[in-house]
Amino acid sequence: MTYTVSHYISGKIVTGGSGFSPIYNPATGEQIGQTELADQIIVESAIAAAQDAFASWSQSSLGRRTAILFKFRELLAAHTDELAQIISREHGKVLSDAAGEVGRGLDVVEYVCGVPSLLKGEFSMQAATGMDVFSFREPIGVCAGITPFNFPVMCPMWMAPVAIACGNTFVLKPAKADPSAALYIAGLWAKAGLPAGVFNVVQGDRHAVAVLDTHPGVKSLSFVGSTPVGKELHDIGVAHGKRVQALCGAKNHGVILADADLDFAAASVVSAAFGAAGERCMALPVAIVVDEIADQFLDLAVQKAKEVKVAVGTDPDADMGAIITRADRDRIEETITDAENSGARIVLDGRGYRPKGYENGFFTGPTIIDQATTDMRCYVEEIFGPVLVVLRVPDLESGIQLIKNNPYGNGAAIFTSSGDAAREFQRAIPVGMIGINVPIPVPVAYHSFGGWQNSFFGESHIYGPEGVKFFTQAKVITQRWPQAAASQAAASQAATFHFAGASSASS
Repeated sequence: MTYTVSHYISGKIVTGGSGFSPIYNPATGEQIGQTELADQIIVESAIAAAQDAFASWSQSSLGRRTAILFKFRELLAAHTDELAQIISREHGKVLSDAAGEVGRGLDVVEYVCGVPSLLKGEFSMQAATGMDVFSFREPIGVCAGITPFNFPVMCPMWMAPVAIACGNTFVLKPAKADPSAALYIAGLWAKAGLPAGVFNVVQGDRHAVAVLDTHPGVKSLSFVGSTPVGKELHDIGVAHGKRVQALCGAKNHGVILADADLDFAAASVVSAAFGAAGERCMALPVAIVVDEIADQFLDLAVQKAKEVKVAVGTDPDADMGAIITRADRDRIEETITDAENSGARIVLDGRGYRPKGYENGFFTGPTIIDQATTDMRCYVEEIFGPVLVVLRVPDLESGIQLIKNNPYGNGAAIFTSSGDAAREFQRAIPVGMIGINVPIPVPVAYHSFGGWQNSFFGESHIYGPEGVKFFTQAKVITQRWPQAAASQAAASQAATFHFAGASSASS
């Protein structure tokens, strides 16, 4: 039996739109539902609901907001298993990955539970004689979020709780391939006591996105997705007077030096390359290995990759699940074939992998490509799949230069026991997030997440202190209270007049 996922506007499920998009179970290949695609009327009604709710929510006390956020946090934690099941069913990732995604979302909610401290302003007494100056931050209005298929819970949690904590209202447009988690989250917000209209969901495609990106009632746009789409949304949104933060594509590199713990490095790289089937912007799809230990590292990586169990996401022993769609699976395997035809060596081949009982699912096994070059498609493109490309270099400097030549700048890692090498690496690499013996350096919630170069377009990175800044605007007050001094002068003048009048009368 299939189901239909619709919209959530002003506290109610709303149906209607321009058509439907199929929802598949990636493990079986079967269509299990359909997403209703919003038309302009639906999107504009969600924006209108958010505008109406902003009038009161923006004036709500910090205590009320905090109470709702704490309740939402408890509900999110209590329903982690249910959300993990929803994610695994529509996305294909294993339950442990899905639960971990919810956990990373919880980190951000916990951070903004401290919003009274985050929004504290500054005060300068006696900036001039009798004059004080103080500043604070106010919400900006209706905020919109466009999130990808690979993290249907975590990415919305990077945006909406921060915006809502700051006093804004929110319209979420999730990916149409796995939309159910967004509606489940909307239900948790309602149970937490969030007023109707503060959090809304519109299902849809690029037509819905275009309305959000150009509508004058939307003051900010947060996006996670591909670089071409993110760059276009950023430019259009800015042209329409919006704040935009667009977190885009990546090609993250991990450098493995000769002094590294190779067993640890190989295990870390394999986990980072194949976890969530490589469908994450902070995956580690490129290993840059110095020549003298390249063969040894490669042997270890292949050995550990062969131990990765690929199965249906609900299998408790599974390490890696299916690819989101058949088209994505086919694209990934075509990229592997292209590398082979271009002269690279496929040392571990995941093409054609089909788990028993799930032969129609969208699976690809872990794949490792050696002897690749930087002009090959497998290196140039963001594969977004379980493929590790190994590049060999003579030394650290060559590895640094290779990363500098790449147009992306999301994350990078180095595996070494040398503090000097790590320090040189962290200062030289033009990326936003760096791991030192950490393969996926996603910052904790009280720092901010974001890349450089073609991996990010905008001014403020997402969540953390920069997230609070993005969803608020500064106001500075300069004040003086002259009434007391004026009253004294007026009283003195009156007394003088009275005395003069009395003297005249007596003479």
